[in-house]
Amino acid sequence: MSLSAARPLISIYNDKNEPLGTTVALPAVFKAPIRPDIVNFVHDNMAKNHRQPYSVNKDAGHQTSAESWGTGRAVARIPRVRGGGTHRSGQGAFGNMCRGGRMFAPTKPWRRWHRRININQKRYALVSAIAASGVPALVMSKGHLIQDIPELPLVVDDKVQEYSKTKQAVVFLRRIKAWADIQKVYKSRRFRAGKGKMRNRRRIQRRGPLVIYGQDQGLTKAFRNIPGVDLINVSKLNLLKLAPGGHVGRFVIWTQSAFSKLDELFGSWRKTSKLKKGYNLPMPKMANTDLTRLLKAEEIRSVLRAPIKQKRSVKKLNPLTNTRAMLRLNPYAAVLKRKAILTSLQSRRKRQELLAKKRGITLEPTAAEARARKLQEQRRAAIQKAKAEKAKKPKVEKEEKPTPGKEGKKAKTPAKGDKTPVKGAKAPGKGGKAPAKGAKAPGKGGKAPAKGGKAAAKEAKVLGKEAKAPAKEAKAPAKEAKAPAKEAKAPAKEAKAPAKEGKAPAEETKKVAEGSPKK
Repeated sequence: MSLSAARPLISIYNDKNEPLGTTVALPAVFKAPIRPDIVNFVHDNMAKNHRQPYSVNKDAGHQTSAESWGTGRAVARIPRVRGGGTHRSGQGAFGNMCRGGRMFAPTKPWRRWHRRININQKRYALVSAIAASGVPALVMSKGHLIQDIPELPLVVDDKVQEYSKTKQAVVFLRRIKAWADIQKVYKSRRFRAGKGKMRNRRRIQRRGPLVIYGQDQGLTKAFRNIPGVDLINVSKLNLLKLAPGGHVGRFVIWTQSAFSKLDELFGSWRKTSKLKKGYNLPMPKMANTDLTRLLKAEEIRSVLRAPIKQKRSVKKLNPLTNTRAMLRLNPYAAVLKRKAILTSLQSRRKRQELLAKKRGITLEPTAAEARARKLQEQRRAAIQKAKAEKAKKPKVEKEEKPTPGKEGKKAKTPAKGDKTPVKGAKAPGKGGKAPAKGAKAPGKGGKAPAKGGKAAAKEAKVLGKEAKAPAKEAKAPAKEAKAPAKEAKAPAKEAKAPAKEGKAPAEETKKVAEGSPKK
């Protein structure tokens, strides 16, 4: 029991599972260190001390006259039984491989059967087992059903020692809620696996509670017929009973007199035992078992050396043979490698095509090419299907709204009363007649000659008379189609040369008709 789980007083219960109101101080032995390794070692050695010597007969397998036939008879050189007239004659004898022969290394009765154990070590194991019996977690991990018992360690009144009938013991175990552990024993009864069945050890079962008493007043007769229950006197404690199988944590029921005697038996760290000469309880290696808290304490961390770290070496990889190592050094190596593979495949394909052409054979496409071609056909079919399903929207003609131009310019669309040019008439600017040969383009040379200006004016008048077709049939550009009837009557006033092409004088630009073509 750890010091943190220990408590100063233990309640005492009567045979009806009611607290008497009296308490007993917890013996110091329950605070002793729990050492399962020592318990296991001592248990193994103690279990060997009740063995009886055994051996085979020293004459077994040699109670015949046999001699080897020697070599040259095509049989083994094992000794063979003499005589004749029976199947036994001529058979092998003496050897461990022969029927009726002796065993190999016959057992001897002078084997070292028993073991000596240090007294102090036996006592250490005993106090560890007693301390573990007071820890509920260890008792439950051993397999005991103690969920309903009132307290652990469980101490009962000395009146239980006076029981002499099994019926009284059963009622007592039921009242203190220990009967569940007995039922577990009943359910675990089974036949032994092995040859122990032939040696009067046919049945095996689990262990139940251990009753430790101070004085036998008929107690042993009351409890001895209940399966799984063991009884032992406090003055004759045995590790084989307290830790069966070498495992600590047995469920123990103490009587008051036995519980009070533990301090006299084992003493404490300050007081020596009264019944064992010069014996003190063993000191625990750790006063505080909270190892995590100890390791994180600044007082301990300040004096501890730094942990020794292992230097891990990195395995060197050849990048020329290891792709991953190469990609770490040069990520572009993957692109180069892929390109080289594709180039080699293409060159191989070209060579195959060339050879096939020479031989007059049609080269079948590879699986990759067939797959790519099939995928391409599927995509084309999907595109055509989408185009066919798509409804064609009717084109809506937008009416051109008049936009305000620069000063001196009229609206792009003609008035309602104005007449538009005829269908066959070409729009000025596109199919209009070019100016006279002698006339220069306005804007380039600056001043245009007088002859060229008069010719342009005459052509504009002719076009104005012929333009009588509706406006819907001939859609001239808004910037260039300026040949309404009103403009045709007074071409000299409205004809203005564009400012970007050249800055001609105002007098010359008035003479040039608007519909003059530009080269």
